Formats: sequence, C-alpha cells, structure tokens
Amino acid sequence: MSPSTSISRFVALLVQLLPLAPAVSASLDIVPGATWTAAGTNKHIQAHGTGLFETDGVYYIIGENHTAGASFQSINCYSSTNLLDWTFENELLTLQSSGDLGPSRIVERPKVIYNDNTKQYVMWMHIDDSSYAEARAGVATSASVCGDYTYLNASQPLGFQSRDLGLFKDTDGTGYLLTEDRENGLRIDRLSADYLTVESNVHLFTADYEAPAVYKTGDTYFMFASQLTGWSANDNKYTTATNLSGPWSDWADFAPAGSDTYDSQTSFVADINGLVMYMGDRWVSTDLAASTYIWLPLTISGTTASLTTSSPWTPSVADGTWTPVSATTTYGSKSNGTLSGSAVSLSCSGCSAEIVGYLGGPDNGTLTFSEVAFSSAGENTVQISYGNGDSTQRYCAVSVNGVTHVVAFLPSGGPQSLSTSVLNAVVNEGANNVISFGAFEGGYCPDIAGIVIS
Repeated sequence: MSPSTSISRFVALLVQLLPLAPAVSASLDIVPGATWTAAGTNKHIQAHGTGLFETDGVYYIIGENHTAGASFQSINCYSSTNLLDWTFENELLTLQSSGDLGPSRIVERPKVIYNDNTKQYVMWMHIDDSSYAEARAGVATSASVCGDYTYLNASQPLGFQSRDLGLFKDTDGTGYLLTEDRENGLRIDRLSADYLTVESNVHLFTADYEAPAVYKTGDTYFMFASQLTGWSANDNKYTTATNLSGPWSDWADFAPAGSDTYDSQTSFVADINGLVMYMGDRWVSTDLAASTYIWLPLTISGTTASLTTSSPWTPSVADGTWTPVSATTTYGSKSNGTLSGSAVSLSCSGCSAEIVGYLGGPDNGTLTFSEVAFSSAGENTVQISYGNGDSTQRYCAVSVNGVTHVVAFLPSGGPQSLSTSVLNAVVNEGANNVISFGAFEGGYCPDIAGIVIS
C-alpha cells in the first residue's frame, strides 16, 4: 500500500464523520509509517536501519541518527517494554573529529549480538566514505547493550566489499555476518568465536540483493533481502534452507507483488515470544530524518513467509499474538472540535475536508475535542491526522485529560498532504475524555485534520 492510499482511506473516514461515534475498546497499536515520538527527546525516533534486541524483558532498537542528514552523527539506542512506548537511552557511537566516525562519513545498519563467552555486546555496521567507495564493515563492543561502545576497526571481510549488512546468531551460539558484496553477490560469512573478525564464507548468493536479515524457526532458515534499487522501495524477497550453506530455495515475494513491500526496505526480522515481526524502513531520500518505520506481523507457515496487512495492528508482547485494528472512531477537527485563540478552520482541497490551522503560536490557538469516548480505561493509541508543509518537524503540546504530552510531526509534503502521528496516552472509560492541542514552547502545531482512536 502506498502512502497516498493510506491518506485516501483516512480522508474517506473524515468525510463520513458523525457528530460523535460510539465508544471502542482502548488499545495500544503499531501504526506503520507514522511519526513516532520518543520520550527523552520529544522527537521522531532516529534509529533507521535498526535491529531489535531483547534482554530481561526490555526491548532495544539500535539504529542510525539522520537528524542532520545522511552523514554520520551517532548510533542511537531506545528502549521499550511493550514495543510501543519508546524512550531514548544513549548515543552508542558518536561523531569524532576524524577517522571512520568522523565528519562526512557513512555509518549504516548497525546490528548487535551478545557473545555469551566474552560477555560483550558486539556491533557490526557498514563503514564508508560519502561516495560509497570504501565498502567496509566496522566492529565495536560494549559491556552493556545500550552503553558506550568502543569502536575497534573496519575492513573488507575476506577481502570482499561489504555494504548493507546484517547479523545473525544461531541457536548454537555461532555468529554470522550477512553482507552485500556488490561485485559478487550477497554473502553469509562465519564470525570468529569472539564475533570480532570474519573467519570464512558459508554461502554466496550470486543474485543482486542487499539489506539481509535471517530468521530461524525449527530447522528452517529464512533469508530476507531487498533488491538493488537505491533509496527507492522494491518487492523484497525471501529464500529458505535447512543449512546456511544451502541449498537455498528460489527467491520469492513475501509481500503482495507490486506493493514494494508496502513501500519499505527490510531492516530486521524479530521474534517476540513467537510473534514474528518484519521491521522495515520507508526511506525519504531527500530528508532521511523524515524516514519512517514499517513494522508488520509476519506470518510463517512451514517454509512460507507472508505479510498479510499494512494497516495498524495491536501486538501482545506477553503471549506473542497480534490482532488487526478493526474498530475505529474518527473525530474531525471541523465536526467535533472547538477552536480558541488564533485557531481557524481552513479549506483543504488536498484533504477533501476542512482542517484547523494556526494552532499554538504567540496567541496559543487551541483545538479541543470534548467527550471523546472509550469503552475501557487504560493506555490507548490516538492517531492524529495532520498536514505539515515545513521542511522540518513541528511540535505540539497535546493534553489528554489534563496530562500534557509533547508530540512530533514530520513534514507531510505540504499543508494539504495528510500524514499521521501517534500518541499513546492514558484515557478514562466513557465519553468524559478531553483531548486538546496547543503551543509547545511558543511554536505552531501542524494543521490538524482529526483524530482516530481504536
């Protein structure tokens, strides 16, 4: 599904608004492609090319920080206990004055595995210059998953190029580097016992694939990878084997053909207590900081893998299950909102509805939704439909029953081009909930088209 298709569906909901819709059960949802605001920064999560690591019931994502463009700034780590509320923890590697981590350098796709013998967390990453001429793999270590990492070195493993890469730790503890060698193909290389060097090649796929991720269930290995189309999305593929050295099956689609893997590129495939989750990047090549995350439940049946939805969904970390978001209630800014201060309704030809602008600012324009109904109390995901014509993020103070949250809103491509940002907040049972939008530090919010609860 393309971003424009998602917008069209949301717009269709706005057009059909009733004054107040029936209450629905509270739930916490993953909304693919939305702006995800991190606690600790109040900004969209910067962990692109990420991997997922779990320890002691806490989940960590580690990825690229593109706040200021494509060149290396830092490798960031965020934590969560439910896959939905993320908190910034640390910059694991930071910009140096020179060297591999210096200015105008490329550091991409950091992946971390734990070495049970050395008690070290080992990170491998793609290291390059701005022209992508070096094609090397770098390695770093730390005593804790989200601690400061010590950068060791970079090389071309076994003398071959290394670009988009991944890591895999097998059930017997053996570590493998998965990496794209542009001249020869996609490589599976065995790591040394301490995971710090590459010892030997295990398999070479001569087809042109990159961005590899391996998932294992029982005796079957699944290799997921992207075709070579630069920053543009494509139909990613997968193949299976009962041994990493092969033979491997023919490559096949795991998302609907022509969907370009729901406009994303494979980054990682995670197992959360039996819930298999595809993790991809929806790259915005002209503004990498605005790239979003496509996390979707992946169905594994025998040797078949498939993505069956690109819509919001509700994960259950405790029992490894998930449910699609089926019942939603939409509140439109024009139909259900109350305006004050500088806030005004604006016509929106690109939205097929009216939206509210001039929220926040020096006159603190506000938009308030009263009597928002939920059928049960607890933390709930609120989807916020907005337009942000700026080239940078906007921010808004969103109050839910008197508790203020800072929410980030990525550029949407224009004030009349709608995107979604998500807020997870505690709500009351019944129709006595009040959600309002106002200024954060005197700035303007984006234009708000409405909210959707599930």
